[in-house]
Amino acid sequence: MAKYSRIEVALTMKKSGVVPVFYNADIEICKGVIKACYDGGARVFEFTNRGDFAHEIFGELSKWVVKELPGMMLGVGSIIDAPTAALYIQLGTNFIVSPLLNADMAKVCNRRKILWSPGCGSLTEINYAEELGAEIVKIFPGTGVCGSSFVAAIKGPCPWSSVMPTGGVSPTRDSLTEWFKAGVTCVGIGSQMFTSDQIKNKLWGDISRFMKQTLTLVQEIRNEI
Repeated sequence: MAKYSRIEVALTMKKSGVVPVFYNADIEICKGVIKACYDGGARVFEFTNRGDFAHEIFGELSKWVVKELPGMMLGVGSIIDAPTAALYIQLGTNFIVSPLLNADMAKVCNRRKILWSPGCGSLTEINYAEELGAEIVKIFPGTGVCGSSFVAAIKGPCPWSSVMPTGGVSPTRDSLTEWFKAGVTCVGIGSQMFTSDQIKNKLWGDISRFMKQTLTLVQEIRNEI
């Protein structure tokens, strides 16, 4: 059962501005990365549903986070159908992110008040997702057609829409300024938050410091806009 409601998760995503995204088949590596992000100030974390038995890894992580990292909202991404969403809900996910829009997933998540962030690539899809109850809509892919100019364009007629691009976002001042000026609520950042060297050598302190710097940078940019 989720520890946090969809409203609590949405507000935390908005306040933080950054959702770190990560997957590894080694549960100890996952714990190291999640704890490093937590120590750096992150309170939302997206575990990516990739690889065989990913749900088994998540189940153990979910119990560990509740026990060891109070206040951390662990969720899951890359979910594409309702049965898989239901599986992760039973494992305690606090939110579900998808690369696509699947109305059946909305029904499953809404019944349990789980935040559901579907991937959308047009204003029509965003509007439909909001009709289905999505608090924050994922803009995917975050490059190409769905770049920052797309976000700025859709915020014109629909300023109430809350969007989160994933892919195409770098943890740099230029990139983050571009996206937040366009009107995003938060951003999802994966591989660019964690280098292969940091993961291989378990440089958790480096990840913590960079996470803290990135969160601080987002707040500075918001104050400047």
